[in-house]
Amino acid sequence: MDVTEAEHAAMHRALALAETVRGRTSPNPAVGAVILDETGHLVGEGATERAGGRHAEVVALQDAESKARGGTAIVTLEPCAHTGRTGPCTEALVAAGITKVIYAVDDPNPEAAGGGERLREAGVEVVSGLEEHAAASGALRPWLHAVRTGRPYVTWKFAATLDGRVAAADYTSRWISSAASRADVHNLRSGIDAILVGSGTVLVDDPQLSVREGERLAAHQPLRVVLDRRHRVPDDARVLDESAETVVLDTAVPQFAMKALYDRGVRHVLLEGGPTLAGAFVEARCIDEVIAYVAPTLLGAGPAALGDAGIGTLADALLLDVESVTRLGDDIKVVARPRWAEHVAED
Repeated sequence: MDVTEAEHAAMHRALALAETVRGRTSPNPAVGAVILDETGHLVGEGATERAGGRHAEVVALQDAESKARGGTAIVTLEPCAHTGRTGPCTEALVAAGITKVIYAVDDPNPEAAGGGERLREAGVEVVSGLEEHAAASGALRPWLHAVRTGRPYVTWKFAATLDGRVAAADYTSRWISSAASRADVHNLRSGIDAILVGSGTVLVDDPQLSVREGERLAAHQPLRVVLDRRHRVPDDARVLDESAETVVLDTAVPQFAMKALYDRGVRHVLLEGGPTLAGAFVEARCIDEVIAYVAPTLLGAGPAALGDAGIGTLADALLLDVESVTRLGDDIKVVARPRWAEHVAED
């Protein structure tokens, strides 16, 4: 692969830029882009704006201005070749005088794919696949999954004791996790499109499901989603306050909920419901990532993290691949992925 050290560094910068807009671009992908001039110096950079706004390449080109001519564009996703709410990024790159484009991941969206070929036809040198794994497993992962499967990427998050309890026998649960874990959850929420719970969680815990920066509400708030088939959510529930938009879905079926959210442009869902809802999502194979905050506490009784998931024997157990284990205060944070999710990623 004909790539210089400066171009490698630029791709790392583009990946970092993409991370800054996680959860803020759907239904468009979170993309980062960097422009190098003819001498290999960084002259422009950018990330995808909110839906309807500029794509990363256009932001970076406008940042570079005339210095882009004769230069190289480094992008985390293949530049789009179609007209949606904005024009094709391929045409913007050609018009700016870019002579080389390097991108990480091929665009799987049939409506937008073909950008690399369009650029080659225009005489632009194209290199694909640079840091492909890093890009596909980073900010692009939820969007890539959603495009390939037609449903949002689902992260199931829970906090539990060392013996797997999410609440005591009397259903008290504040606070099982440490302050460090709770702060990490707010950071996690800040990078997703929607937080989903069931009506049972609303009735028991009355959560606000907001993103906070210290004591203040963050500027970006994910969509709050409540599954309430039996219409049990009271009008004064905190999840219905004005801190963020809320959708109440009259269903208990994960697949129906996922289709409704996908149609709204949601590409990444954070599942924060209780054991019953988690079990339903596992049984429906609608879990793509598990994030567990495990506290060094024993309860011995109380609800377990996962309810009935349709698993009747050890041979049917859902196997997880652990991606990372980190310490947060006194707690342990485990990030793992069901093995069926890896098959989806490879399709």
